[in-house]
Amino acid sequence: MRVLVIDDEPLVGDVIAEALRLEGNDVVVASSGEEGLRVIAENPPDAVFLDIIMPGMDGIEVLRAIREWHLRLPVIILSGWVSPSQLEEARRLGVTDVISKPVPLKNLARALRQAG
Repeated sequence: MRVLVIDDEPLVGDVIAEALRLEGNDVVVASSGEEGLRVIAENPPDAVFLDIIMPGMDGIEVLRAIREWHLRLPVIILSGWVSPSQLEEARRLGVTDVISKPVPLKNLARALRQAG
């Protein structure tokens, strides 16, 4: 499966990507919402892991843009903190799953299997 990880923290993005690669996935990491949207436009992935709290374009804005292009693309939110209003908006936009940081790595593969 081709997976895109969008997270502004390089170490977090790399750890998540490596855990997903160990499960046999092809993983691309983007360090901002804008970069993630460019990756999606150039070569849409099969699933996206998306941080919510990022400088510039936050995860909700990214999810909103993704939904304009890809209504059914699985998007799994990864966040250390999500406000109730952000969670409600993410659900309204059709988020596939929400996983809290720190992420138990076994939960990544499970969430991806359920999304795909």
